[in-house]
Amino acid sequence: MTVTALIVAAGSGQRLGGALPKQFRPIGGKPMLRHAVEALIGHPRIDAVRVVIGEGQEGLASAALDGLDVGEPIVGGQMRSDSVRNGLKTVGDGIILVHDAARPFCPPAVIDRLLDALDGNDGVVPALPIADTLATGDRLLNGTVDRERMLRVQTPQAFHVEDLLYAYSEMTMRAPTDESSVMVEAGLKVATVEGDPLLDKLTTTADWDRAEAMLAARLIARTGMGFDVHAFAGEGPMMLGGIAIPHDRGLAGHSDADVVLHAITDAILGAAALGDIGDHFPPSDPRWKGAASDQFLSFAAQLVRDRGGLIDHVDVTVICEAPKVGPYRAAIADRVAAILAVPVSSVSIKATTTERLGFTGRGEGIAAQALATIRMEIVP
Repeated sequence: MTVTALIVAAGSGQRLGGALPKQFRPIGGKPMLRHAVEALIGHPRIDAVRVVIGEGQEGLASAALDGLDVGEPIVGGQMRSDSVRNGLKTVGDGIILVHDAARPFCPPAVIDRLLDALDGNDGVVPALPIADTLATGDRLLNGTVDRERMLRVQTPQAFHVEDLLYAYSEMTMRAPTDESSVMVEAGLKVATVEGDPLLDKLTTTADWDRAEAMLAARLIARTGMGFDVHAFAGEGPMMLGGIAIPHDRGLAGHSDADVVLHAITDAILGAAALGDIGDHFPPSDPRWKGAASDQFLSFAAQLVRDRGGLIDHVDVTVICEAPKVGPYRAAIADRVAAILAVPVSSVSIKATTTERLGFTGRGEGIAAQALATIRMEIVP
């Protein structure tokens, strides 16, 4: 039977705070929604993944899901149940896995347990026992609750599509928090399988911090080096680190010949083992003639982020007799930090000469050397 995963991402994330809904906030370098999709889209038993978003979130979803085969996002409704029903309208017969975007780290083994247990049941949910004491009350306790038969129900939850549609047609509860509640109310049989702590919902700032720490622990530090050189040619000003520097001569070469941005781009690509600037922006391609080099650097940074990586630091040494870089160091650092979307404290700009030796010493051109330190998860 066809298995479709429906990821519900239509909420506003108000409990976490901030203007950006939490499903689109970056965690470990990429949006939480992308983590949730990637955890399911690669599973061999899942045939399709669809995403339900809130009204007006199309642009955010497009950016978060760029390059992923999930079709057009489905616009949800006011309630979770409305969003799920809107999603069900786009799904044919078969099996549906309904999942929360706020549980972005679904282990493959949980999917296998759900699908294996669905045979003979109307639905299956992952669940974990409760280890804490349960009590009633507010500021004062006024009683405890027997936890022996209590479970923490998680998502994804697996159902036969026709059964879930039937359950929703019979629903009387106003705001069900998940689909298993709707199924049980309709008298259908929902089984449980072992859940996983990785499926705990990210709701508060503390949850978010724990998830960031977990992802950071998976990342390995990597270093790349970049080097670039361009000859003086024509009239100034010249582009250096994304800044127009006054000078009587410009620079000749690829795009706008910005040696600083080219060197950093190659350093980042090297650290990520993603080739070099010539692979992605060949100088033979007329599209890049005279192009602003900031697009090369932002592209390299996005490649790292798309793979869940983080850019920790870049260190650049500009090698030339003239112009003097010192007066522009702060402006260059600010510009590079803005392009990379990192704090300016993560960017170091230095300059030196070759004591009038070699082509830079003779004033024939400028060279730049860059080191980039990133963190990425190693994928076999």
